[in-house]
Amino acid sequence: MAESSYRQRSLILVICCMSLFIGGLDLTIVNVALPSIQRDFHASVSDLQWTIDAYSLVIACLLMLSGSMADRFGRRRVFQIGVFTFALGSLLCSVAPGLGWLVAFRGMQAVGGSMLNPVALSIIVNTFTDPKERAKAIGIWASVFGLSLALGPVVGGVLVSGIGWRSIFWINVPIGVAAIVLTQIFVPESKAARARRIDPFGQGIVVVMLGSLTYGIIEGPNRGWSSPIILGLFVLSALSAVALVVTELRRREPLIDVRFFRSVPFSGASLMAVAAFGVLGAFLFLNTLYLQDVRHYSALESGLLTLPVALMLFIFARVSGSLVGSRGPRLPLALAGVPLAVGALLLTHLTGHTSIYYLIVAYLFIGIGCGLVNAPISNTAMSGMPIDQAGVAGAVASTSRQVGSSLGVAVTGSIVAAGTGATFISSSHAAWMVIAGCGVAIIFLGLVSTGEWAQETARRNGERLARRSKERVS
Repeated sequence: MAESSYRQRSLILVICCMSLFIGGLDLTIVNVALPSIQRDFHASVSDLQWTIDAYSLVIACLLMLSGSMADRFGRRRVFQIGVFTFALGSLLCSVAPGLGWLVAFRGMQAVGGSMLNPVALSIIVNTFTDPKERAKAIGIWASVFGLSLALGPVVGGVLVSGIGWRSIFWINVPIGVAAIVLTQIFVPESKAARARRIDPFGQGIVVVMLGSLTYGIIEGPNRGWSSPIILGLFVLSALSAVALVVTELRRREPLIDVRFFRSVPFSGASLMAVAAFGVLGAFLFLNTLYLQDVRHYSALESGLLTLPVALMLFIFARVSGSLVGSRGPRLPLALAGVPLAVGALLLTHLTGHTSIYYLIVAYLFIGIGCGLVNAPISNTAMSGMPIDQAGVAGAVASTSRQVGSSLGVAVTGSIVAAGTGATFISSSHAAWMVIAGCGVAIIFLGLVSTGEWAQETARRNGERLARRSKERVS
């Protein structure tokens, strides 16, 4: 009986990982196709940024809503709807007649994608109730997700060089269909004991806050950083953040309970997710433009050159999962920031003729850091959280990842927006310094958010959240 139950749990983990694989793959596979898309649609650097950020930004805006919907309407149901929408959006991306249509269909993909990551994590958390088993399962989940992120450029390079950029979206369709069928057969339905109500007002504020911030960063170089519209967007984003905190504290059932952030591990995990995925998103964006536009490598060659990132990410994600299960999240978090910072600092010395061996060493460091960081972020974010709010807590952690990816592309893309050739290389040095700073921030936040004092804040906050949940039920 126990062995059968273990096989059932393992199969559920595999199904969750299937959907996460295509979701993660799509975050990065488009990067290697950017030069081909640029040539076909005569796109600017800011257009390319929107091709990436239309996906990550929409996901970031909707993840918390998707987590709440999963807790309320059923995790299996929302998961299947998400996979279907994602696969349909992928199919439409492959036939997009222009850049505007491609950006719009990327947004549609993201609507479905927002229902994959947090819901899958919630299913895993509710399936694996033993803390050690759960930590190992999250480690496997993180390694598959990390592998898909890093394999995107490699798979994309093969498809773009062999068939064309539109083919990068085809791969999602058969995997999506298989995931829908297998989920219906093997994944039991589950809901929160009492989920929050849908909060359209809070959702609207999140969209305004993130949308205005990202638009301002991407369009700043074109319109001028001191232009009234750009300054107005930044002010609007800041005011929206304040309004979100004020209004959500007053709501009985908010989109996101900002009291979550009273937990130092939860707040630290959210900030580390922004920093870590900012590094990965920025690296993939800048590196693709460098390899193809400056060094004139093909899409396939560019993808193969980033294979060390994929290998290290996969290997060290598994190592990190094991370390979290046996030693807790402190060690892998403290270790993760070091290679991220070192790899980025190495890339501040790029030239038009940097040796391949130098690049590979830098890529290895980036891959190691990204591999180490994901599992402990997930584990830390869930620390002390009531089990029936796993969907919302997972959604916040996932939102932080997407915000980081979106901002990483937006900020570094804006730094190099006007650069071509030698100008691109010199301006990219400043972008790599920003990325190195993110690595240093992860070291600091990892140490602060995993200490005894931080764990005590998580315990106390979890008890408060559990009491409030019981009060709402009664």
